[in-house]
Amino acid sequence: CSAIDACESSNGGCSSKAECRRTTPGNRDCVCRAGYTGDGIVCIEINPCLVNNGGCDRNAECTQTGPNQAVCNCLKGYSGDGKTCTYISLCSQVSCSEFAICNDTELTERTCTCKPNYIGDGFNCRGNIFQELLRNSNTSRFYFHLEALSIRDISGPGPFTLFVPRTDILDSDPRVKDWIARGVMAQVLRYHMVGCANLLYKDLAAITNITSLHGDLIHISYSQNSLVLNDKAEIILSDAVGTNGVIHVINQILVP
Repeated sequence: CSAIDACESSNGGCSSKAECRRTTPGNRDCVCRAGYTGDGIVCIEINPCLVNNGGCDRNAECTQTGPNQAVCNCLKGYSGDGKTCTYISLCSQVSCSEFAICNDTELTERTCTCKPNYIGDGFNCRGNIFQELLRNSNTSRFYFHLEALSIRDISGPGPFTLFVPRTDILDSDPRVKDWIARGVMAQVLRYHMVGCANLLYKDLAAITNITSLHGDLIHISYSQNSLVLNDKAEIILSDAVGTNGVIHVINQILVP
């Protein structure tokens, strides 16, 4: 007589994912292979992602790749190996204005908000028009002339409207040195300022005269699709709005 091998035929009736182990003659045990669970007759693939996210970070996605095998991938907005994921601040990726505060919600959103005493959308924040003169190369020379003469009229609450001769115009006009030598440069500069009014380009188009801080009138006319001051100075850049007024750049110096 010979012992009956219970595993000899059809894997002993065990699952194809199980190992048939002979015990006593005619008997056997069915043991699920690694990566599977069950009674040996029925073996089900183990999905490690179902328990504790498969050992992945809470900010990672667990993806089953095989029996009791998985990979961890950090979610969008996070970096790491999947086991440990670190939040990537959107404020470090997207630049707000230097005069803005970046608020990061950790919900793949961020907002840029201009600091107090600045206005704008958070990406472009502007202070008062005195500060803005220095930040723009087209208007910086006008700022330095104001500083040299300690003229701070337009640093007040305003509102003001400012007509600024472009920097290269101020640099190249020989009359500037003469005005400085004669002590009348302050009068010339104040002739480019209008108080108690925040006049945008569209507002200027609707009027014909305005009074400068110097006291003299500035005549406004419309010629060849442009606004012209005193029949000479054309507004070439307009509506640079600050917290206390607006700047317009012109291509000639206004002379009172």
